[in-house]
Amino acid sequence: SMTAPTLPADYSVPERLLADRVILVTGAGGGLGQACARAAAAAGATVVLAGRTISKLESTYDEIVAAGGPEPAIYPINFSGAGFKDYVELATTLRESLGGLDGIVHAAVHFKGFFPMDAVEPADWIENLQVNLTAPWALTRACLPLLRSSTDSSVVFVGDQAHAYYGAYGIAKAGLLEMMRIWAQEAGDKPSPRMNLLQPGAMRTGLRSKGYPGETASESTPPEQIAPAVLWLLGADSAPLHGEEVRR
Repeated sequence: SMTAPTLPADYSVPERLLADRVILVTGAGGGLGQACARAAAAAGATVVLAGRTISKLESTYDEIVAAGGPEPAIYPINFSGAGFKDYVELATTLRESLGGLDGIVHAAVHFKGFFPMDAVEPADWIENLQVNLTAPWALTRACLPLLRSSTDSSVVFVGDQAHAYYGAYGIAKAGLLEMMRIWAQEAGDKPSPRMNLLQPGAMRTGLRSKGYPGETASESTPPEQIAPAVLWLLGADSAPLHGEEVRR
């Protein structure tokens, strides 16, 4: 079998990689989403900061503006409660206020900790599937017309392992990988957008500290070091990769 594609070892993000492009980043208030939003803006993108906590999105916004990036947009949305019309509304707003969309980074995540399957709370099961699987599907689906009218669009899903005690979170992430693969197969040889999933590995985020409270910082990678792999997948440098599970 083919080995999973990986980010080129010597890759550094070109300064204008995402110039004149509109990139939607979910979970942009912290962790990987925040790191990707900052990196995409530094590469010239107008970033749409999506997430549920406005104060966190504002802090990402302020950092981008202070660093001299293009002025981002803030779009508050709670993925655990959003309905399908909310995603359609988001896409409509992007078209009307920014003229289009060239990429999505699905970095929003819900994770409460590790549990054996029979100890997963029903409410947590539903919220995991809603935030980690249904929201990326519904958001991408609503934005497809915008992505298809872009000259070069890319959707990046963020994966994780599905092992014992990963519970509903692991199941949602396994489903996300298969969803991306099926969608990519259906797109055929001329995909618009390209779709890939990044397996970032152990990341030093608040999410990880819930699962590994005793872990030392040196045992995981800061999200700033993972953002370049996401930008590589977003931009033309990773063409023609499509339908791939990418390891960093």
